[in-house]
Amino acid sequence: MNAPHLTPDQIARPVPAELLAQLRAHFGERCSTALAVRQQHGRDESPFDVPPPEAVLFCESTADVALAVRLAAAHRVPVIAYGAGSSLEGHLLAVQGGLSLDLSRMNQVMRVQAEDLTATVQPGVLRSQLNREIKDQGLFFPIDPGADASIGGMSATRASGTNAVRYGTMRENVLALEVVTASGEVIHTGTRARKSSAGYDLTRLMVGSEGTLGIITEVTLKLHPLPECVAAAICFFADVGAAVNTTIQLIQLGVPIARCELLDTHAVRAVNHHDHLGLKEAPMLLMEFHGSDASVKEQAATVQELARDWGGQDFQWATTPEERTRLWTARHHAYLSALQMKPGCRAVTTDTCVPISRLAEMVTAALAEAEAAGLPHFVVGHVGDGNFHIAYLIDPALPAERELAEDLNRRVVERAIAAQGTCTGEHGIGLHKQGFLVDETGEGAVAMMRAVKQALDPHNILNPGKIFQL
Repeated sequence: MNAPHLTPDQIARPVPAELLAQLRAHFGERCSTALAVRQQHGRDESPFDVPPPEAVLFCESTADVALAVRLAAAHRVPVIAYGAGSSLEGHLLAVQGGLSLDLSRMNQVMRVQAEDLTATVQPGVLRSQLNREIKDQGLFFPIDPGADASIGGMSATRASGTNAVRYGTMRENVLALEVVTASGEVIHTGTRARKSSAGYDLTRLMVGSEGTLGIITEVTLKLHPLPECVAAAICFFADVGAAVNTTIQLIQLGVPIARCELLDTHAVRAVNHHDHLGLKEAPMLLMEFHGSDASVKEQAATVQELARDWGGQDFQWATTPEERTRLWTARHHAYLSALQMKPGCRAVTTDTCVPISRLAEMVTAALAEAEAAGLPHFVVGHVGDGNFHIAYLIDPALPAERELAEDLNRRVVERAIAAQGTCTGEHGIGLHKQGFLVDETGEGAVAMMRAVKQALDPHNILNPGKIFQL
C-alpha cells in the first residue's frame, strides 16, 4: 500500500513577463497579481500548504478561457480552473506555479428545456442557484455534495453526495459539455439526448478528470421533477454499526429512499454546538423520502420497523420545508462545525466507498482505530450508496499529528480496496491519493491514464501534478 502524499512535489514553471503583459492587455483589472487574491486561489480544504499561483484571471466567457489557455500554451505555463475552492484533496493548488482561472463570474443558467428535463449552465453556477432558478418550473437538480459547489467543479471531480443513492452522481447527470482543450480549442461533447453510441464517450472522460484534460465552460444537465411529497426523518442508535446495518437492509430490500446520511456522535455534537439543535448526541441516521403521499408513508413505515429491529430510537419526522431545511443545513454544516471544535485545526479527510454489505465493518473499524489513537475525528457518510467520510482534526504545528492522521487514513483506504471498494467515492485523487490510485487500479491502468493525458495535453499545462505525476 502506497503512503499518501505529505508534501507534494513542487516544480515552479514561472510566468514570463511577456505573457503577463499579454494577459493584462486583454483582461485589464481582471488579471490580478495581488498577493491576497493569489493566496485565496492557492488554498483549498486540504492539509497542504503550497505557494499560490503567480496570477489570477477572472474569466467571464468561453472566449476568455480559450484565449488564456492559448497564451499559456504558447509559453508552456500551467493553468488551473478555479470554481468555489471547496475541494478536499489539493485539486486547485498551484504545485507548478502558473495561472488560476477563476470561473465564478461565468454564472449564467443559459437555457432550461423543461419539456426535456434538461438545463445548460456555465461552470460558475452554484448548485443552490440552479435549484432556485428552476424551482418554479417544478424541477430540481439532485446532486448535493454538501458544500455549495459550482457545477463546473462538481463535473470536474465527478461529485455525488446526499442524493446519489436514488439519483446517481454527476457521471449519470451530465449529458453534454463545452470544453476548452490544452491548445485553446473549444470542443463540444455529448448532446441533449439521453443516450448515444456515437464514438468514444468524451463527456464521461472529462467528468472526473479534475481539470487535467480540459477546462469545462458549459454543462448540460439532467433535471428531475420535484417530488409530490418529501419527508425527512432522524433516528438515533446505540452505535454506528447498528445505524449502518439498518441502512444496508433498507437498500437490500429495495426501499427507494432518496437520502440516507450517517452522523457519528462527534458530528452530532459539533452540529449541536454550531446550530443549537439540541439533538441527542448519539449516532444518527438522517433520511429523506420522495414520492407520492402514499409511497412516502409506506417507505416511512418500513424504515421505522427496520430501525427498531436494530435498536433505533427517538424517531422524529420533519415534513415541512422549514423543518427539513433545518436538519439538512446542519448536515451541510457538519464539516465546518467540526473544525470549530478544535480551533486552529486542519482536517485530514478521506472518503471511501465499498460494496454496501461491507460498509458496517468498514465504518466500525475506522472509528475504533481513531478512538484508540486518541486523535479528534468525526464520521459522516452517504451510507445509502456505501460511501463514508472520516476526518481527523490535527494541529498543523504538530507534524506528529499529521503523520498519525495519514497512517489512519492509509488503513481506512487499505481495507476499502481489499473489500473491492475504492480509495475515493467522490473527493477525487488530486494530490493526496495518487499512490492509492496505483494500489486500486494497478500500474497498467495508471499508465493508460498517463497516455491519455499526454495525448490531450502534451505540454502538461492543464492542472499539472494532479491524479498522477508525469
